[in-house]
Amino acid sequence: MLNHAAKVAFMLLCYMISIKDVFEDYKQLNNIYSANETEAITLLVISEITALSKASIKALPERELNTEQAERLNAILIDLLTGKPVQYILGVTEFYGLPFKVNANVLIPRPETEELVEWILLEGERLKAKGERFSGAILDIGTGSGCIAISLKKNMPDARVSAIDISEGALQTAKENADLNMVDINFIHLDILNPSLTINHSPLTTYQIIVSNPPYVTLEDKKQMHSNVTDFEPHTALFVPEDDPLLFYRTIADFALVNLAKDGLLFFEINESLGTETVQLLRDKGFINIELRQDMSGRDRMIKAVLNRN
Repeated sequence: MLNHAAKVAFMLLCYMISIKDVFEDYKQLNNIYSANETEAITLLVISEITALSKASIKALPERELNTEQAERLNAILIDLLTGKPVQYILGVTEFYGLPFKVNANVLIPRPETEELVEWILLEGERLKAKGERFSGAILDIGTGSGCIAISLKKNMPDARVSAIDISEGALQTAKENADLNMVDINFIHLDILNPSLTINHSPLTTYQIIVSNPPYVTLEDKKQMHSNVTDFEPHTALFVPEDDPLLFYRTIADFALVNLAKDGLLFFEINESLGTETVQLLRDKGFINIELRQDMSGRDRMIKAVLNRN
């Protein structure tokens, strides 16, 4: 007996299928995703394979696909049914209006991180000299795909942006994304948890802005996460010890105490269940004007703090 996906592949050899047929077949993903998520994934995949706009796809559901397109759509469906994220299957995603390559070395950029970038850009506007563009130094710690650093550089072209990651694979992907988006970033291979490496290899720069979206998922949190995250995205970029969930925040805050300029800004994306604890950690270390902000879903998701250097 042929399974459903195999039957679809056989049927592709017999007749043409339409966009409407693809939407119908991709409803198998409702076993993994919500109906809205399935529709969004289907729309994304069809657009990528056919080079049609999403508006055109919706307007012309009876449009027929050629055999090559139909075969590729079926192959992608087979991958999607394993739970593999669509962004990894396609190898690309969009973040803050920019294209980014993604693979198993990097986390898939999230919409809430776009909100963090927007906040930083607004604060950068306030830091710049009147009538000039922001030209200070920015450091992104744990850059992954480079989505934060590259988006900031693209929108603040005079800024001097550096980005750190422990993963050579992630840095290679980030460099490719910098080239793709035609920006110049200083990438640094560095383990932020290793003090000797930090001392020996940190660039001799005082930063006006330090930002990090570090690992913050505990093993307890993992139980609530979808398998398409836990089974496919890099664990070193996700998980922290259950007994020390603020490990990276404490380490990066200490780094910022030494490397931030006077009145410099420290931004974090955070674990939504540890907002109060993260704020207290920063307060205990002497940061001031600490602001905890919710994302569009109403979850505690990001923090800004100012270094009160005398």
